[in-house]
Amino acid sequence: MKIVSSGTSITGIECDAVVTGIHADAVMGPVPQRIDEATGGILAQLIKHKEVTGKLAEVTAILAPSGLAARQLLVVGLGDRDKFGQGPAGHAAGAAAKQLAAKPRQTVAFAFESDWDDDVVASALCGAIAGCHGQDLYRAEKKLTPFDEIVWLEASEAALAEGETLGECVNVTRRLVNEPPSAMSPTRLAREATELGQQCGLEIEVWDERRLERERCSMILSVARGSANPPCLVVLKYRGRPDAADTLGLVGKGITFDSGGYSLKPRDAMQHMKADMAGAATVLGAMVAIARFQLPVSVNGYMALAENMVSGESYRVGDVLTARNGKTIEVQNTDAEGRLVLADALDVAVEQGATRLVDLATLTGACLAALGTDVTGIMTNHQAWCDELIAAGQKTGELLWQLPMFELYEQQISGAVADIKNLGEGRWAGAITAAKFLEHFVQGRPWIHCDIAGPAFIEKPKAWLDAGGTAAMLRTLVQLARQSRDAAEARAAF
Repeated sequence: MKIVSSGTSITGIECDAVVTGIHADAVMGPVPQRIDEATGGILAQLIKHKEVTGKLAEVTAILAPSGLAARQLLVVGLGDRDKFGQGPAGHAAGAAAKQLAAKPRQTVAFAFESDWDDDVVASALCGAIAGCHGQDLYRAEKKLTPFDEIVWLEASEAALAEGETLGECVNVTRRLVNEPPSAMSPTRLAREATELGQQCGLEIEVWDERRLERERCSMILSVARGSANPPCLVVLKYRGRPDAADTLGLVGKGITFDSGGYSLKPRDAMQHMKADMAGAATVLGAMVAIARFQLPVSVNGYMALAENMVSGESYRVGDVLTARNGKTIEVQNTDAEGRLVLADALDVAVEQGATRLVDLATLTGACLAALGTDVTGIMTNHQAWCDELIAAGQKTGELLWQLPMFELYEQQISGAVADIKNLGEGRWAGAITAAKFLEHFVQGRPWIHCDIAGPAFIEKPKAWLDAGGTAAMLRTLVQLARQSRDAAEARAAF
């Protein structure tokens, strides 16, 4: 897909479709006003009769509009003006792109207001790129077809370059999550990470079974014992500022398929377990974006990759495992495997110098039950660090909600046979007790656990995005790295 900026008059640009936007107050900005004048007042009439309401992501199509060289005009709702930002911009542009992508298009022009900040333009372009890519990787007849070219009127080259990179990285993560588990084994995902990392200059190590044994990563090895596909740990390092005092560590759960092991999942719960590697795929996408943006920060990424299957070699309920940091863990549920592989990866991240940590995992149904399918649950041992992530999410428009980490939850994972157990007491507070488990492996470093079980994979399409993988939290992680850069530059200037 080619992305170009243009100063051509909106009325004169020849294309398959031109997209503009209206806020919910129905007050037309300069661009819709020019379109309205050129078309003999068609937008004013549609607004008057409430055919165009400005509701976020609502799309109204006008075929062969008189006065425009475009063959079609789409008016998309931008939502409330006082709530507008990166999130709504991405949803609006994505909704328009998704509707247009139902048929092959050569050129689509986007004509929003020229006073949008560059980060809002970038988010809108990211949304448009994601909106016209679907999950139909193996369909002979695609439901969505990306455009040959996007023309963005009155936008800076920098904003478009950023939006294009974000959109490409979002789609890489989505593609990896959408691949079937027979194709996306730990080895295949490690190979994809290596190829993508090499293209953007990341340092890459892949720890195979022998290296995992030498490094005492017994939790990753134990979870993988029942599978014919060997596990691995992918280590990605970006040195945008080699002398940086801080190193951000991003750790992702990468269970390429989760049967539940001997604590076998029912069919419905197993249906989308190809997406149980979304945390690792998101870490990869974020690392590639950070490297391509050449941010002056130091970031390490860790992808803990394994497949949780059933065989005579599988780990069992009642087993006692010894983690890399020496903690002993009583296995009470083999379907609580994500926290086990993360435990080893977090310990490696700490040992390799990460001063601040964020882990991402499709970890618990409890978080999905608590927050639904659109919100990431976050838990932390360090409020100031957590506030930085919350600020990044508010900037990008991704929804996060903090859950408590009271000490009383620690009692629920205290083991009788071993130091700790991999499951809390009964059904309650499952997302939090999982986080309390992970806290044992960060050695007191500022750390945030992100449970993306809800937003990482959607079963039904949204107006702006096809069903399947979403790359939830990728843009927020990149923004977090940007904030780290800005803070470092401010300290240096001071």
